[in-house]
Amino acid sequence: MDKKFDVIIVGTGATGLYAALNLPEDINALLVSKKELTLSNSSLAQGGVAAVLDTVHDSYKLHITDTLIAGKYKNTLDAVEKLVTEGPSDVLNIKELGVDFDLNEDGTMCKTLEAGHSRHRIVHHKDSTGKAIVDALIEVVKTRKNITILDNCLVYAIDKVLNGFYVSVVKDGESKTYGCNFCLLATGGIGRVYKYTTNSAIATGDGIAFAYMMGAKIKHLSRIQFHPTAFAAEKDRERFLISEAVRGEGAVLLNCEGRRFASDYDSRGELAPRDVVSNAVIRESIKTHSEKFYLDITHKPAEFVKNRFPMIYERCLEEGVDITVDKIPVFPCQHYLMGGIDVDTNSETSIEGLFAAGECSHTGVHGANRLASNSLLEALVFSRTAANVMTERLRKERKPLGRQPLKKPIEGKALPHGYRSQIREILQDTYFVLPKPEKAEESYNKVEQILSELVSDDFAVTSDYVEARSIAIVASIILEEFKEGIK
Repeated sequence: MDKKFDVIIVGTGATGLYAALNLPEDINALLVSKKELTLSNSSLAQGGVAAVLDTVHDSYKLHITDTLIAGKYKNTLDAVEKLVTEGPSDVLNIKELGVDFDLNEDGTMCKTLEAGHSRHRIVHHKDSTGKAIVDALIEVVKTRKNITILDNCLVYAIDKVLNGFYVSVVKDGESKTYGCNFCLLATGGIGRVYKYTTNSAIATGDGIAFAYMMGAKIKHLSRIQFHPTAFAAEKDRERFLISEAVRGEGAVLLNCEGRRFASDYDSRGELAPRDVVSNAVIRESIKTHSEKFYLDITHKPAEFVKNRFPMIYERCLEEGVDITVDKIPVFPCQHYLMGGIDVDTNSETSIEGLFAAGECSHTGVHGANRLASNSLLEALVFSRTAANVMTERLRKERKPLGRQPLKKPIEGKALPHGYRSQIREILQDTYFVLPKPEKAEESYNKVEQILSELVSDDFAVTSDYVEARSIAIVASIILEEFKEGIK
């Protein structure tokens, strides 16, 4: 063991950063980032954070109801209540930590409307709220003497032992192992399991794979959200999001004929929950024999659009689209995961001392479909909870770690090309917006064959290998759930 920490946090999005900031100064923590600190799904979050900050015009009950409706009433109610009632104080806390939320003239936070919400309750920083949160939290984390940061560091194994864990990493070609009494997985989503996704390049489900290999319970991994309005780039695998907030500010969705159609499928039209709108787009695509769809906000004043959505405006310009005068080409793609590592309301997994929070976890708050802008709120509430619980237990007793297991050598055979591409093609074809039950068995068997090859051969421990293994494990679980659900 190279060094022991009280807590090791794997992942540096909003979840990992906020958890670290909620640990008191007498608890030493290691914060591990696969790439640079700023690269995470949190940084890509555009719309904002949903929170009831005005109890005169809004209420916890309304936010809870909106969350349950969007989640098809498959949510875990006590987790939803915790999210909604505790979340506002966390939002106010990160504002105090330096997050630059947009403000009204009277100093109150601006609130916008997004699909599925019955009130204007989404606070934001223009159209790059996630980046504003992550950037601000990083600056505070860097000032904390009890937090050690390891960036560009690949975690390749986590071993459960008596009273804690050993986390093995590769940094600059060198393997090291760190011990801890408690481990928090904050590794984000699984977007790279799909051919097209809004997720960052590091969203390969590593934390879910580590938890699964340790024997933790994984739940509802097949509950995947496809966002209806990702920019329909011709070639890019990573498709940037055209935020829900654009429709909240009045953008309309058009088919290949230039006709609004969302209301044909649901009375809420463009402001129906994401899964409803995504289904409408795919069904309309089948009906019109076309994948050409557009989001149109050109009826709004150009200066309003540029000021409200500066990042989207600039990003679309790079693709040759001026959203003040041009319609934005859009199409659904993988966006978010509602399932994951199953946790209780303390954010603890089925393995004692192992915690998970954020998108890699299954708290049950989202049910079968996430309500817009509840994700950053979940990251804050449940990461702070994890930090508080770990702190409470460490204050009672710091126990010595059990024996360190033998480390697998990181040298080995080169990984053949193509494993990840094969899996992405399989998932994109079999389990997209309208899944194909007739392909479930065959697709599952193909992924299982790839996984068996990955774990049975002695491949060198590289980021390509670890990510391929994670993607294979995640895809296998998704397709197994899909297959079992058909029976």
